[in-house]
Amino acid sequence: MCTYATIRTEIDGSAKGPGSSWTHVTDATVYFDHPVHAAAEHTLNIDFVDPARGPGSRVAVELTAASARELVRAIEGALASAPAELTV
Repeated sequence: MCTYATIRTEIDGSAKGPGSSWTHVTDATVYFDHPVHAAAEHTLNIDFVDPARGPGSRVAVELTAASARELVRAIEGALASAPAELTV
Protein backbone atom coordinates (compact mmCIF):
# COMPACT_ATOMS: atom_id res chain seq x y z
CA MET A 1 0.00 0.00 0.00
CA CYS A 2 1.37 3.41 -0.94
CA THR A 3 0.84 6.33 1.40
CA TYR A 4 1.65 9.09 -1.10
CA ALA A 5 2.57 11.16 1.96
CA THR A 6 5.46 13.33 0.84
CA ILE A 7 7.15 16.00 2.94
CA ARG A 8 9.48 18.54 1.37
CA THR A 9 11.73 20.82 3.34
CA GLU A 10 14.42 23.35 2.59
CA ILE A 11 17.85 22.42 3.90
CA ASP A 12 21.39 23.78 3.68
CA GLY A 13 24.19 21.27 3.36
CA SER A 14 26.31 19.13 1.10
CA ALA A 15 26.06 15.58 -0.19
CA LYS A 16 28.44 13.31 -2.03
CA GLY A 17 26.67 12.47 -5.24
CA PRO A 18 27.20 10.97 -8.67
CA GLY A 19 30.83 10.64 -9.66
CA SER A 20 31.88 10.89 -5.99
CA SER A 21 31.81 14.67 -6.13
CA TRP A 22 30.40 16.92 -3.44
CA THR A 23 27.38 19.04 -4.26
CA HIS A 24 25.37 21.64 -2.39
CA VAL A 25 21.87 20.48 -1.40
CA THR A 26 19.00 22.86 -0.75
CA ASP A 27 15.94 20.58 -0.61
CA ALA A 28 15.00 17.27 0.97
CA THR A 29 11.98 15.17 0.09
CA VAL A 30 10.94 12.48 2.57
CA TYR A 31 8.33 9.83 1.85
CA PHE A 32 7.38 6.27 2.84
CA ASP A 33 6.84 4.09 -0.19
CA HIS A 34 8.15 1.16 -2.22
CA PRO A 35 11.93 1.35 -2.63
CA VAL A 36 13.72 1.29 -5.95
CA HIS A 37 16.75 -0.64 -4.74
CA ALA A 38 16.54 -1.62 -1.04
CA ALA A 39 15.56 -5.18 -0.21
CA ALA A 40 12.38 -4.30 1.68
CA GLU A 41 8.74 -3.98 0.72
CA HIS A 42 8.46 -0.39 1.99
CA THR A 43 11.12 2.10 3.02
CA LEU A 44 11.50 5.64 4.24
CA ASN A 45 13.01 7.40 1.25
CA ILE A 46 14.96 10.64 1.42
CA ASP A 47 16.02 12.56 -1.69
CA PHE A 48 18.56 15.35 -1.26
CA VAL A 49 18.74 17.77 -4.21
CA ASP A 50 19.64 21.21 -5.45
CA PRO A 51 16.92 21.84 -8.05
CA ALA A 52 19.12 24.41 -9.78
CA ARG A 53 21.56 21.59 -10.64
CA GLY A 54 18.91 19.32 -12.15
CA PRO A 55 17.83 15.74 -11.34
CA GLY A 56 21.32 14.36 -11.97
CA SER A 57 22.50 15.92 -8.72
CA ARG A 58 20.01 13.89 -6.65
CA VAL A 59 21.32 11.79 -3.77
CA ALA A 60 18.78 9.23 -2.56
CA VAL A 61 18.58 7.08 0.58
CA GLU A 62 16.16 4.18 1.21
CA LEU A 63 15.89 3.00 4.83
CA THR A 64 13.77 0.39 6.54
CA ALA A 65 11.41 1.90 9.11
CA ALA A 66 13.54 0.54 11.96
CA SER A 67 16.72 1.97 10.43
CA ALA A 68 15.04 5.35 9.87
CA ARG A 69 14.00 5.49 13.51
CA GLU A 70 17.54 4.59 14.62
CA LEU A 71 18.91 7.33 12.36
CA VAL A 72 16.54 9.88 13.93
CA ARG A 73 17.73 8.85 17.41
CA ALA A 74 21.38 9.05 16.31
CA ILE A 75 20.88 12.52 14.79
CA GLU A 76 19.11 13.79 17.93
CA GLY A 77 21.86 12.28 20.12
CA ALA A 78 24.66 13.85 18.08
CA LEU A 79 22.96 17.27 18.17
CA ALA A 80 22.29 16.99 21.91
CA SER A 81 25.94 16.19 22.60
CA ALA A 82 27.23 19.31 20.82
CA PRO A 83 27.48 22.66 22.61
CA ALA A 84 24.28 24.66 22.07
CA GLU A 85 26.13 27.58 20.50
CA LEU A 86 27.33 25.31 17.69
CA THR A 87 23.88 24.02 16.77
CA VAL A 88 22.10 27.31 16.13
